[in-house]
Amino acid sequence: MQMQVNERSTIVRERARFVRETADVRRQALIDATARCLAEKGVVGTSVRAICAYAGVSSGLLTHYFDGVDALILATYADVGARVNAALDAAVDAAGDDPRDRLRACLQANFTPPVLDPDLLATWIAFWSLVKSDPRIAAVHAEVYGAARRQLEGLLRAAVPAMCPARTRIAAISLIALVDGLWLELCLDRSTFSPQEAQTMVAAAMDQVLASAIAS
Repeated sequence: MQMQVNERSTIVRERARFVRETADVRRQALIDATARCLAEKGVVGTSVRAICAYAGVSSGLLTHYFDGVDALILATYADVGARVNAALDAAVDAAGDDPRDRLRACLQANFTPPVLDPDLLATWIAFWSLVKSDPRIAAVHAEVYGAARRQLEGLLRAAVPAMCPARTRIAAISLIALVDGLWLELCLDRSTFSPQEAQTMVAAAMDQVLASAIAS
């Protein structure tokens, strides 16, 4: 009984803290709780009750900020995509001014935290399962992928200004496909190769793409 009382007291304190926060902080807390819920329970287990349990708030607060679970999942997908892009942007900015270093840093950052994270994979799988059935999720997916491709295209053009747009687009798609495949396998099982080996592989692929573009 004492444990139950303590648990209720903890929830009450968490809810009180949540109410005092700003609207942006409350919305972000619900988004973070949704990401955790999707990672651990999948789409089927992600409900208003489950999300609010993760956030430590009442269901009324969720519906106050979001028009149901579907809208919250949509906002979570956009948020997770933005966080990944922000991590890649930070890696590029930290790489200095050399275009090759910046491109390499963008590719290799996919194999370091916070991007390389098994929990992130579980969340992505939940999102991917909705792409074919929910046009809104499909639209967010297209924007997240498009942003990644545009970022790589810009870095490729900076490294080889003479590369034509069509070739730049294909090169970016090829590098993203390699990164995604290696990232997926590493999140599932790190016994086959290490993050450092993945970084070496994408750097070698980058060098081949640039050398081919310069030679042509």
